[in-house]
Amino acid sequence: MIRIVTDSSCDLPDDALARHRIEVVPLTIRFGEEELVDREELSGDEFWRRLTTGPVLPETAAPSVGRFQQAFTRLVSGGADGIVVVCISSKISATLQSANLAAEQFTAGVPVRVVDSGLVSGALGLAAIAAAETAAAGPGIDEVEAAARDACERGRIFATPDTLEYLRRGGRIGGAAALIGGLLDVKPLIAFEDGRVAAAGRVRSRRKAIAAILEHVEENRDSIERLAVVHSDPEDLPDFLSRLDEVYPEESLIARFGSVVGTHIGPNAVGVTYLVR
Repeated sequence: MIRIVTDSSCDLPDDALARHRIEVVPLTIRFGEEELVDREELSGDEFWRRLTTGPVLPETAAPSVGRFQQAFTRLVSGGADGIVVVCISSKISATLQSANLAAEQFTAGVPVRVVDSGLVSGALGLAAIAAAETAAAGPGIDEVEAAARDACERGRIFATPDTLEYLRRGGRIGGAAALIGGLLDVKPLIAFEDGRVAAAGRVRSRRKAIAAILEHVEENRDSIERLAVVHSDPEDLPDFLSRLDEVYPEESLIARFGSVVGTHIGPNAVGVTYLVR
């Protein structure tokens, strides 16, 4: 069977990873001189506590080549006869480089294919799930790789961070830099284009930002194949989910931003990621 590997920026909950048998290679989070392995040495709860109460803004670092090779070895030992790796966009992380080197140096006689998703967070997670579902049907590695690449091309992100300050300070502001400035109460809307954060507009209040996301889902509802809500514990999440059910009654995956994405998007963010048909 072909197995799927992704990285911890996918923001998939543990139950979704287990259900689809997706292996996660963690990035590293640095708080000053302290380095912690995402999802292993640093839980989501602890990360958000430290981000919102601590004096040090964390940084993220790509997994080592060895980390990927360890994951490959575990999967081969478990019976995998091929591996497809779906990584965070190479334009915002060196993770893909580590995965490629690990694949080139892997000597277990099992093919490993590496895919640059051009995505992050729940959009990456949904692409990994789509690849895993194809793999579960039992085809060869070429078909699974093609399914992964196809899903990545169909991934979309539309969200509102509470502030762009974390993106700016983390160096991941990208095309959203155009949103900085203006009135203090302006709330940004961001998307992901060409592998980077992009501006999607700005509105004058949080309420209007939430409404814009809901309108975006409603306008694109007929073309959405599957959808995930991504968030960093905003107080208005229950209301958002309730209103989302009215415009998109199909089942949605709910995913909390993890340490990697959370470092750059900050608290109180909410948005949707989805695959188009």
